Amino acid sequence: MTTKNLSDIEKYDAVVKTCRDVFEKKMQDYGTSWRHLRPESLTDQIYIKAKRLKTIDTLKQQKVKDKPEDEWIGIINYCIIALIQLDLKDDDRIDLSAEEVLNLYDQKTKIVKDLMLKKNHDYGDAWKDMRISSLIDLVLVKLHRIKQIEDNQGKTLVSEGVEANYMDIINYSIFALIKLKFS
Repeated sequence: MTTKNLSDIEKYDAVVKTCRDVFEKKMQDYGTSWRHLRPESLTDQIYIKAKRLKTIDTLKQQKVKDKPEDEWIGIINYCIIALIQLDLKDDDRIDLSAEEVLNLYDQKTKIVKDLMLKKNHDYGDAWKDMRISSLIDLVLVKLHRIKQIEDNQGKTLVSEGVEANYMDIINYSIFALIKLKFS
């Protein structure tokens, strides 16, 4: 089966597998050093990657030759780390086993995929007609919202919390990678 014949779900799963493979390799290199990162630091790290994508897209050039696809993968993996960190906020352990972390990674990606399937049904595959530049902007909007919620110590009046925003960012980023890889 060629990549042209893959269903959208197969493309989605292929992107998630690529991200997980990168995550697993980086964990072999660095362990769970990310456990030191506070929520605000993770948000800022994701922001740096999204801002770079917008700068490259706006200027139509780049001086550091890393592939933009790698930034999207980084955004996805840092968002998953953020979701894991939220679950482990009362757990002081820095060093976690690879098995435990990969299980948490898989749990988070399943929840995010389930959310995507529900939203994709309701929105009618709208992402397929979107530009990469719009996906970048939506990621930046979601990050700005997360920063505002963090600055308000997590309190919201009517808005969804940081977890929902991270999940949306993951899905926007997966859509961008599908468009880049399979179009």
